[in-house]
Amino acid sequence: MKRILLMGNPNVGKSAIFTRLTSVRVIVSNYPGTTVEFVRGSMRLGDEKVEVIDAPGTYTLDPTSPAEKVAAKLLKESDPKETVIVNIVDSTNLERNLNLTLELLSTGFSIIIVMNFWDETAHKGITINTKKLGELLNVKVITTVGITGKGIKELKENLCDARPSDFEVSEEEKWNVIGNIVEETQTIEHHHHTFLQGLEEASTHPVAGFPIALIVLFISFNIIRFIGEGLIAWVFEPLFTNLWAPVLMKISTLLNHSGFWHNILIGNLVEGEIDFFQSFGILSTGLFIPIGAVLPYIFSFYLILSFLEDLGYLPRLAVLLDRLMHQVGIHGMGFIPMLLGLGCNVPGALATRIMETRKERFISATIMAIAVPCMAQIAMIFGLLGKYGFPGLIPVFGTLFIVWLILGKIMARFVSGESPEIFTEIPPYRFPYLTSMFKKIWMRIQWFLKEALPFVLIGVLIVNLLYTLGVIDFLSRIFGPFVSKILGLPAPAIAALLIGFLRKDVAVGMLAPLNLQMGQLITASVVLTMYFPCVATFVVLVRELGFWDMIKSTIIMIVSAFFVGWILNLIY
Repeated sequence: MKRILLMGNPNVGKSAIFTRLTSVRVIVSNYPGTTVEFVRGSMRLGDEKVEVIDAPGTYTLDPTSPAEKVAAKLLKESDPKETVIVNIVDSTNLERNLNLTLELLSTGFSIIIVMNFWDETAHKGITINTKKLGELLNVKVITTVGITGKGIKELKENLCDARPSDFEVSEEEKWNVIGNIVEETQTIEHHHHTFLQGLEEASTHPVAGFPIALIVLFISFNIIRFIGEGLIAWVFEPLFTNLWAPVLMKISTLLNHSGFWHNILIGNLVEGEIDFFQSFGILSTGLFIPIGAVLPYIFSFYLILSFLEDLGYLPRLAVLLDRLMHQVGIHGMGFIPMLLGLGCNVPGALATRIMETRKERFISATIMAIAVPCMAQIAMIFGLLGKYGFPGLIPVFGTLFIVWLILGKIMARFVSGESPEIFTEIPPYRFPYLTSMFKKIWMRIQWFLKEALPFVLIGVLIVNLLYTLGVIDFLSRIFGPFVSKILGLPAPAIAALLIGFLRKDVAVGMLAPLNLQMGQLITASVVLTMYFPCVATFVVLVRELGFWDMIKSTIIMIVSAFFVGWILNLIY
């Protein structure tokens, strides 16, 4: 045996079992789309190293979606003599899951059936005779609880004994056979709803669901702020101020507090000291913005997002928001790119691939890039406008929501194509498997540092070079009158608009030294959010949408950004 292929319906716990088998860092999510790109790992069986593949969730080997096509292709490319299929079944939905099981049994592969979520069968009054089930299907059946690891040891011990089954059934008779198997092996007793099951139903109820969603989002937002601001105030600012600033001052002294390299590395001294927001050197602002000011919010955001993912709340929110999302030409699952975009627009852009049609992908990618600021940018906006309280913050985020809704409606009307109804699996609420959850958070933080830090440093370097070479002053003289007249911003704000292509958060931070009024800060923050995605998001969107659709999207961004900025300038 050289390969183990994990296959099953969506949301049957494949990724959790994959993590248990391999201990490989892997993102585990409860909403469809995460495992479209399959995950590889390895494990040891005795002295042998075996490849383990977590195939995308699929209901059938006759694919009807991109995820199912990947799963079917993985099976087709595998060698039956060297591959064992671990068919993971949701024990609480035996009848539905057996459709794929019977298809797999007819492939000639060695198979083990894993009945996952075994603990939930008792809670739901379900009893399954696994011994009888194994005899009927002529394969080994093992019960597991992926979250706790129960049954994983038995699964490992039986992998080498997996064998093919000679179970054959025609397509015409398949569902009759499934019904007979369920009747012989499963009994269901009367079961009273638990509090958690009642909450599951209320979460998607048209009336009760929205208050629950508002409570969840309100609590989530405040936890994100509490953790983020706490980490900044109690950990990162003291570290930078007490430990890093003295090092930079020594370097500044060695460079005689001025000159080309001082401007590049340290930046400007504010009243003779390092100001991590305004100095704008590679080693000062370039390091502090991503690590000291943004990373705390990134951590707290992904902590909450990962918890809600693994809890099973996000699919319910998608169903609840389906009607609203259809107003902008996409179905309820389109909120996932928006939510991920709040952390970082790049995974938000990648998540648009869960939308079925070109129209939905174009609309979701465009309004996400225009009206959904990433957490890094949100952190900087709070830093600039937070001192004004709600009068400073509400106009920014309120304007972005209005733009999101109006632009979405316009594109829904004029972009050709279809917007199908939502079709998604809704898993029961399950307490997250904390090990996988924190592995997911760690992976996302690593990704942020890998992607964000280089662009921040490059952005700071380019701005300093442009200032030193006089390019910023030259562009300010040319475009300054236009920016001042249309947006009501001073000419130096052009530097922020230019650098926004590299990093939006850096661009927003560049507004701090300009001593802008509240209205100017609101206008600048909105325009910087809308007018163009950062270069990392731009590259991903070109890949996801194609060159010509990205050109169209870019035109929409620029025109709408300056139009909205002009309106805000008239208001303020």
